[in-house]
Amino acid sequence: MTAEASTGDNPPVRVSTLELFFDLVFVFTITQLADLLEHHLDWLGLAQVVLMLGVIWWMYGGYAWLTNAVAPSSTTRRSLLLTGMAGFFVIALAIPHAFGSTGWAFGVAYLVVSLVHSSLFLGVGGPSAAPAVRRLALLNLVSALLVVGGGFVPPGWRYGLWAAALAIQIATPYLHRMTGYTVATRHFTERHGLVVIIAIGESIVAIGVGIAGLPLGTETITVAVLGLCIAYYLWWAYFAGDEERAEQVLAAITEPARKARTALAAYGYAHYPMILGIVVLATGVKTSVAHGFESLPWPPAIALGAGAALFLAGHAWFLRILGLTGVVHRLAATAGVLAAIPLGHWIAVAELVAVPLVMAAALIAEDIPRARRAGSSAVHTFGRT
Repeated sequence: MTAEASTGDNPPVRVSTLELFFDLVFVFTITQLADLLEHHLDWLGLAQVVLMLGVIWWMYGGYAWLTNAVAPSSTTRRSLLLTGMAGFFVIALAIPHAFGSTGWAFGVAYLVVSLVHSSLFLGVGGPSAAPAVRRLALLNLVSALLVVGGGFVPPGWRYGLWAAALAIQIATPYLHRMTGYTVATRHFTERHGLVVIIAIGESIVAIGVGIAGLPLGTETITVAVLGLCIAYYLWWAYFAGDEERAEQVLAAITEPARKARTALAAYGYAHYPMILGIVVLATGVKTSVAHGFESLPWPPAIALGAGAALFLAGHAWFLRILGLTGVVHRLAATAGVLAAIPLGHWIAVAELVAVPLVMAAALIAEDIPRARRAGSSAVHTFGRT
């Protein structure tokens, strides 16, 4: 990533190993959500995943903003962060039956995560950020209480209360002005990039789980490599230069409130469909590689194509917010991978071939003009020397 200029005694903040440890705990929720969706691959299961990931992603983002503002450099801060990590871990453990017997555990752990976040932010936010942090803490408390309340009521009411909590979170930036917040660009973009790459790793783990117990022959290796290719093109879409350009765009915004709004839109809202796409894709990949040369039922075939499509559409939204190129290419790839879904219903390996091919074609088409411009620039520079 590009370095953000430092001034005086305030060098650019880098992501700490403790934050990376925190992200590993958070990504366990991705694993649990994918496992839940695999066992309930229908509209009701998807609704549960959408709601739970929504409220979880909001609080993950809150902790990313927190450690962006202040490093976990003291024993007290590290201890509180550990408490937040424990809360996320319990949330993940409760996910498989969160709409049944463990809803109370999900809710109580979520409240702990929210309270720890507010305590840390209020303690270190500083005078300029205090009013904004107090308003944020109040809105987070309201949504957390809705999640807790939902955990103790019958499942039918639980959907409504957790949906209300998510609605409040989506509306929160519009209910109070984004003033008093500062964004350390390098840390902020690096933190979100790390959680994306770790989450993409979940789709690779799904390949290994999917082929566990199968004989390691040509067919098994073929479908496993094809699954790996899909994960690779997710990486390419996000990391092959665009994360650096995104950092540069965000760093160039000098007005604090506008920078905070842009950061929230790009790395909060637009990242949600990307993470959701990884969850859905992991479910589809796991089933597809396990039955690579068989006809897939419609649900896993749809999950494979729709998961990739969600990720691509989310990244197109991300690029659009930041004014970067590549939106058209990702939207074209989104349409292409959705069109490949019927192939999986015919035979799984056909969709496993089509999805990475479509993604590769779109991303290579995007890179060709860049490569030509870079080559032309190199020729001109060489000529001048």
